[in-house]
Amino acid sequence: MIPYTRHTLPNGLTVLVSRDRTSKLAAVNMLYRVGARNEDPARTGFAHLFEHLMFRGTAAVPDFDLPVQMASGESNAFTNNDYTDFYMTLPAPAVETALWLESDRMTGLAITPESLAVEQRVVIEEFRQRYLNQPYGDQSMLLRALAYERHPYRWATIGIEPAHIEQATLRDVQAFYRRHYRPGNAILSIVADLDEERMLRMAEERFGSVPPGDAAPQEPLPVEPPQTAPRRMEVERDVPATTISIAFHMGARTSRDFFRGDMTSDLLAGGDSARLVQRLVRERRLAASANAYVSGSVDPGLFVVTAQLLPDTAVEQAEAALWEELALLSREAADPYETEKVKNRFEANTLFGELNVMNKAMNLGFYEMLGDLPLINRETELYRSLTPDELIEFSRATFRTENSSTLIYKAKK
Repeated sequence: MIPYTRHTLPNGLTVLVSRDRTSKLAAVNMLYRVGARNEDPARTGFAHLFEHLMFRGTAAVPDFDLPVQMASGESNAFTNNDYTDFYMTLPAPAVETALWLESDRMTGLAITPESLAVEQRVVIEEFRQRYLNQPYGDQSMLLRALAYERHPYRWATIGIEPAHIEQATLRDVQAFYRRHYRPGNAILSIVADLDEERMLRMAEERFGSVPPGDAAPQEPLPVEPPQTAPRRMEVERDVPATTISIAFHMGARTSRDFFRGDMTSDLLAGGDSARLVQRLVRERRLAASANAYVSGSVDPGLFVVTAQLLPDTAVEQAEAALWEELALLSREAADPYETEKVKNRFEANTLFGELNVMNKAMNLGFYEMLGDLPLINRETELYRSLTPDELIEFSRATFRTENSSTLIYKAKK
């Protein structure tokens, strides 16, 4: 259970604070509701570009990392399709330093032709190294584009192509900053061994004077239509082994469908004793590895099963084996011991996560962003309440041929 207090400043900034008496460290997390989903399809990769630009400094603080290091802290960030997250851990007495830095770059980011050019080169090089020139680098990008036709989830956080970042103008980037990096689009969460009222006052002092900014009207995102026919793509790449990935559309992150899917993925691949590992890897020796996971995206996401084949395994044989396991889930209830083991693992991971101040701060921001902050303390109960019949129902509704997108990623002979 994570206790918290929620407050909204007049400029729209949401502030969440939680006192943790067990740690000398504090966590300050700033989440912006901007990810790849908020980009123009002709100008993708901007949210990820800003993950880099936000560390370029301001007129008041030319080197963002220096004050953090002087306070014995660490900072970093990540971007995904739904949001961007900036986080710091530092000693509890230095919380005000973190708030000062975050408030400063919310309004005064130094976006110059020089700083933009530097980060454009960095991001383009990252695109090439991680996605274009690395084995299996474009696999997830191809699967996204195959599974989604209209929704912005069809492109990865890095963007559709390097040219979108290469051709970004200073005017484009500054407009993106003004539109998204403002108080009303942000969630600040603080976890420290400090009085909650004091943390709220500190946030008010640092952010209360930040102008609300102009909130440009957000057009509704395109809704992904139901998939009515199977999709398939085969590519050949210079990789060590052939892989199969099958994606199925499923419910959104706050729906009960997500929890059904998450538990089903754990039955298939949640540890060495899970079904895919036992049957495809150890018993039948068709694959070197096998996995199943849910995307966990805010809007309706994907359930994905994958297998990396052994050299003498035919694609048709491994693909049929994956479908056999999915069909079994649609016919037979899981063994009570099997489901209890999965539920116990979920509960243990949740409890261990709550021991870390950074995890707490990140989760507070995440569940607020989802629009259901109390869910942070209800998830274990929800997971515990899932029944075998619900998992069968989920499997029957999800693992349908017409709902599948299959990517065969072949190793060159």
